[in-house]
Amino acid sequence: MRRWHLAVLALLGVFALACEEGTGAADPKPTGSPKSYPSSMAALGDSITAGFASCFALVACERRSWATGSDSAVDSHYRRIRDSNAAIKGKAYNFAEPGADSADLAAQARKAVNTKVQYVTILIGSNDACAPSTRGMTPVATFRQRVDSGLARLKKGLPKTRVLMVSIPDLYRLWEVGHSDEKAVRAWGRGICPSLLARPTSTAEADEDRRRQVDRRIDAYNDALADACRAYGKKCRWDSGEVHNVRFDLELVNRIDYFHPSTEGQARLAEVSYPGRFTW
Repeated sequence: MRRWHLAVLALLGVFALACEEGTGAADPKPTGSPKSYPSSMAALGDSITAGFASCFALVACERRSWATGSDSAVDSHYRRIRDSNAAIKGKAYNFAEPGADSADLAAQARKAVNTKVQYVTILIGSNDACAPSTRGMTPVATFRQRVDSGLARLKKGLPKTRVLMVSIPDLYRLWEVGHSDEKAVRAWGRGICPSLLARPTSTAEADEDRRRQVDRRIDAYNDALADACRAYGKKCRWDSGEVHNVRFDLELVNRIDYFHPSTEGQARLAEVSYPGRFTW
């Protein structure tokens, strides 16, 4: 009789466990084992990735970077990975520099190789477009050559490292939402991205054409980034234009230069660009 009761209790226990693991279960566990997540990472790029002006001053603020930041308000890639793989703690390196353009990518890639990281994010190109004039924008072919050079350095030095190529934000969208805001116009007058934002309230044909040229150039850069990532091979993942497709408003940029992402903007970039599963 006692054996029968024990058998019934065991069967009920199995049934209960099955129910808990079904659709009525509590919070699901993160997908993938810690081994599928990188244990180190590096971020390459410009002032956006450096977190410039996200800490209420016109300086880099790495702790609020969408890629490597430690601030919970941003929930960066680093923090999200750390939730699934504690081994990455303290091993997130930010080599992005304010003012950097595609010509600086190879040197940053060398730093990533030297640290032997397992995951690299790349967001570059805004400064190639933000020249003193449209004539000063980096030619698309030159931009692609420079990106390929940086990627080649990564591939040679870190052949097993996963690379995330991130699209350039839609700067034309920023002009659209900000050119009627007095504070934004005043800030842009200090020389922020003049190829696009000079004379932001002008409706003259020459100024409208200039803005469209910048918009088209950024689209061409994004096409070049996607192609370069595809040519790199299976260890490179393109963000499919997710960052470029963010519908920026003034709440997502800081209130000093009205150009660089605010804390909220950095958080949004982290959200849309995070790959989720590290299976490539």
